[in-house]
Amino acid sequence: MASPAQDHGSESPVLDRDGVRLTLDGAVATVTLNNPAKRNAQSPALWRALTEAGRRLPGSVRVVVLRAEGKSFSAGLDRQAFTPEGFDGEPSFLDLARAGDAELDATIAEYQEAFTWWRRGDILSIAAVQGHAVGAGFQLALACDLRVVADDAQFAMRETGLGLVPDLTGTHPLVGLVGYARALEICVTGRFVPADEAVSTGLANLAVPADQLDGAVRDLASAILAAPRDAVIETKALLQGAPDRDYEAQRAAERAAQARRLRDLAGLGE
Repeated sequence: MASPAQDHGSESPVLDRDGVRLTLDGAVATVTLNNPAKRNAQSPALWRALTEAGRRLPGSVRVVVLRAEGKSFSAGLDRQAFTPEGFDGEPSFLDLARAGDAELDATIAEYQEAFTWWRRGDILSIAAVQGHAVGAGFQLALACDLRVVADDAQFAMRETGLGLVPDLTGTHPLVGLVGYARALEICVTGRFVPADEAVSTGLANLAVPADQLDGAVRDLASAILAAPRDAVIETKALLQGAPDRDYEAQRAAERAAQARRLRDLAGLGE
């Protein structure tokens, strides 16, 4: 059985910089956080690399696996961000606070881009999480469609305790997965959510022993690839849009999607 630290993909990396590596193996792309010495702590440079990984995906990719080397998925924002000087070449927290509204909004929006493409309609994304997934690490796991966790996984949202808020797109999926009250409690207390609770509350799809994590993710990816791509895309769109539709609108969306599928299967599609 492959260990969580094993790389994936039969080709040379398409991207390998700033703590992010992208490899391709047919219809499966693997994005690996590969700075285990810092517990895959995150920085603006890493976020830009994640954004670039999304842009480099070829159209043949159907499943994207997000994984991490080492004992922790991601310890969250690199603590260097909290120093007065921040990261070299990046605005410090003080610089951000002094910026105008439009500039500050644009900077945070740029950071968020690393977390938005994982739910694209043409792919399914799976986060393979071991050890700690804290703050930005938690939000990165939440950015994916599905989460498979090792039995040692622990999620925590620590931003509120630092006087901040989760701002890397994690609040919407968290509320959708576990409900408002539990999401609020998780965020304001900053407590750790263990693997068994993550599964029981819907935060994770499956928990397995750590040495079986990669194998479980491969099995899930294979099951996804076994279904016709267009049917998967239509089904994902139906489910993604369901919370914003009432019952009758969802019925209509189902009818329209099925009509497209029937015509396509009959060779009558446009």
